[in-house]
Amino acid sequence: MTSNNQQQPQAFTEDQINEWVRQQFQKANLHLAEQGIVMDNVAVQESRYLPPYVAVWKINALNRQGYWAISGDLPTDYLEASGAIDAREALRAFSLRWQMKAQQLMNAGVQDQTTADYIQLLISRAHSLYDLFESENLWG
Repeated sequence: MTSNNQQQPQAFTEDQINEWVRQQFQKANLHLAEQGIVMDNVAVQESRYLPPYVAVWKINALNRQGYWAISGDLPTDYLEASGAIDAREALRAFSLRWQMKAQQLMNAGVQDQTTADYIQLLISRAHSLYDLFESENLWG
């Protein structure tokens, strides 16, 4: 699965990119299945990926609902397709969601190092996603 408007790091071979994309698709699909969402198909033209950082999948589920799923070097997550009009807006939506989640966890009081590490991961990846959202050269 490739798309001619994806950015690809030069250090990756085409086989490595294809393997990374396949792994991220499986990761996103498993996450959706764990949430009770069974995928019907992927809207390939609307999905985007930037190996080895992030993949954003536009998923059509058997329940006739649409979803954006995200995977990569970040927490795997999903949101309803109505939450973003395209992959770029989906990145912003995930960024804002993770910032709010991190704030909620901080407000609840950090009880252990695992939670503190998770909060830092959410904040870091939320900022990275927002930077990708704002990067005009990625979106043409």
